[in-house]
Amino acid sequence: MKRFPIAITLAVAVCAVTVTMRASQDHSNRGQGLLNAPEPQMAGIHWARDHAPARPGGGSPNLLYHSGPVMTQGVYVEPIYWGAQWNNPAFTADKMSGLQLFYSGFGGSSYGDTNTEYTDSNGHVLNAVAFGVDHVDNSSAPRNGNKTSIILNEVCSKATNLVPNGYYPVYVDTPRGHSGYCAWHSAGTCSNGVTVQFAFFYNLDGDAGCDPEDASTSHTQGLEALANVSGHELSEALTDPHLNAWYDSNGQENADKCAWSFGTDHLKFSNNSSWKIQGNWSNAAFDGGTGYANRSGQLGCLDGGNYK
Repeated sequence: MKRFPIAITLAVAVCAVTVTMRASQDHSNRGQGLLNAPEPQMAGIHWARDHAPARPGGGSPNLLYHSGPVMTQGVYVEPIYWGAQWNNPAFTADKMSGLQLFYSGFGGSSYGDTNTEYTDSNGHVLNAVAFGVDHVDNSSAPRNGNKTSIILNEVCSKATNLVPNGYYPVYVDTPRGHSGYCAWHSAGTCSNGVTVQFAFFYNLDGDAGCDPEDASTSHTQGLEALANVSGHELSEALTDPHLNAWYDSNGQENADKCAWSFGTDHLKFSNNSSWKIQGNWSNAAFDGGTGYANRSGQLGCLDGGNYK
């Protein structure tokens, strides 16, 4: 009788170790042959407050280029809302309409401009976002986001316009629970041969660990939390879409390095909507001493607003 709870404890520990190892694995093969892998790599993990793994210090904190593509043609966004709760008006509230407003105003905003210094052989990130149609799948969503293949399969089966510069964020109605992260992004290839960018987001209603604590807009807490992590993941999909472009020596992408570091109480987007969103890392700002501090005290964050 005593073996059963011990087995449960060990199983939970193994799961926790597996997620941590996936997040902190060797980055030397990021994006190389992984787009057609059965289980695409998880990147850009937006850790909940105080859950980020320790990163080795020393050397330059700047992002390095690893020869992969960036989004030079802009991005097409087609969200998917997964779970029975998305059919409940009390749960949905302003989330779907608010995220449509968020994505529609991202392109052309000064916040979106924080990604444009990053380049590949074809040019720089283009700050242009085309919002398509969103989808609601009321079937049961997964209990967690630990399997990237499940989210990719949902994208490939539910999205109606699969294009190479497409970004397909999947918002589940599942709360984060004991998971240490709020969201992540990845890339993979659908059966029609199109390689797409996709992301996973927990339901963050009432989740203090993933709450930007916005006090300056009229959004519900659930929407504001999703908007903050959505800015994080979209920025990384623009600058490191195939997980082999821009990240630092520890594997951190531009938004990872400024997670939970806010320069402005609220930012105005191109459609005049207001949001509280973390900044993104800028090599140019760090080198010129013109950015604001991340949680490590490094002055390389920009958010397109007026800095503290």
